[in-house]
Amino acid sequence: MMKGDSGAVTKYIMDEQFDFTDIEPYSDSEFKEKMARLVTEPGFEHAIRYVMPDVDFPEFVKMLCAVPDNESFQRDVMLPFLQMLVNKTTRGLTIGGLDELDRTKSYTYMSNHRDIVLDASFLNYGFLTNGMPTSEVAIGNNLLIMDWITDLVRLNKSFIVKRNLKLTKALEAAKQLSAYIHHDIKDKHQSVWIAQREGRAKDSSDHTQEALVKMLALNGGGTIIENLKEINLVPVSITYEYDPNDYLKATEFLLRKLDPDFKKSQHDDLLSMETGLLQQKGRVHFQIGQCINDELCSLSSVEDKIEVVKRICHLIDCNIHSGYKIYPINYVAYDRLNHTGEFDAYYTADEANAFMDYIEGQLDKVRLENVSVLDRDFMREMMLVMYSNPLKNKLAASKKDCHI
Repeated sequence: MMKGDSGAVTKYIMDEQFDFTDIEPYSDSEFKEKMARLVTEPGFEHAIRYVMPDVDFPEFVKMLCAVPDNESFQRDVMLPFLQMLVNKTTRGLTIGGLDELDRTKSYTYMSNHRDIVLDASFLNYGFLTNGMPTSEVAIGNNLLIMDWITDLVRLNKSFIVKRNLKLTKALEAAKQLSAYIHHDIKDKHQSVWIAQREGRAKDSSDHTQEALVKMLALNGGGTIIENLKEINLVPVSITYEYDPNDYLKATEFLLRKLDPDFKKSQHDDLLSMETGLLQQKGRVHFQIGQCINDELCSLSSVEDKIEVVKRICHLIDCNIHSGYKIYPINYVAYDRLNHTGEFDAYYTADEANAFMDYIEGQLDKVRLENVSVLDRDFMREMMLVMYSNPLKNKLAASKKDCHI
């Protein structure tokens, strides 16, 4: 099946039949119809005016309705929008490792997960600004809380990960998702992005979920190793100097401490998306690692499937941890958390004071009633944990054998 064809075409893989219609991005043939529906949604108009308060919305709608297909949408609409976000909310975005990629191949980019919206968007921004094709993006259906959001992400080359299903349905969804990713790489010659775990690591200690690796290996008709080699896994490290959601994550840690059954609301998810999108992130760096296919070959003789998956997760984790960009505030956080001066050569007193002032300013944004001094101390400690864990994990990775 050629790129751009309708996803209604059924694929047969491993003697199972899969229809991707309900999860895949909208095809070019559907694009204008779905866009025409999107721009009539009041929620979409509200979101656009919120993100771009100076927009001439009727003119913006005319421009959107003139866009013919997915690639044009990403190049003519998303690229300028992301450039605006980079200019307004970062101190610069850099991307390393592009020279290691074979531009004739399609890859599965697997990264740590920091921002709900921007992780994959900024990665694709890096591809677009370097003349490379963008990736399709995996997004959980738990974030698609309104129909117009579903339309928007599927117009923007996103495919849906079904979550919170009962066991039988979850297995069916995992097989469908695995088949779709393999189909993307093999048949559409389209790269994909997926986070290494469901949800963000609130404490910024990133570790690959074994269930994710198992899902990716469900399809292909071979062994775990053979199936994973088919999709060309590439670890990607994402580093934001500042996390705009840090105080929200600290708040969640406190609420879970006070009530282990605490669950976030849809409003909480929307606030996280808005905050991550529009607030300052400092410097941002993406480091693209090498495809792990050669490393996977060394596991061919390991018969225990559980051990194979564990080693693959270890390999991905080591690659991601090694690729972090470490900033002065990470050293400050580590030293303050551990009551040491081990890394004081990597920051000045002014930088340390400015970072601690930043922490207090973020804690002032917490909107909870009856927050005690001890509660604030706990949230401060959790924020220091968030900012020190990338350094801690990078140091650990440098001492480990990251090969398998």
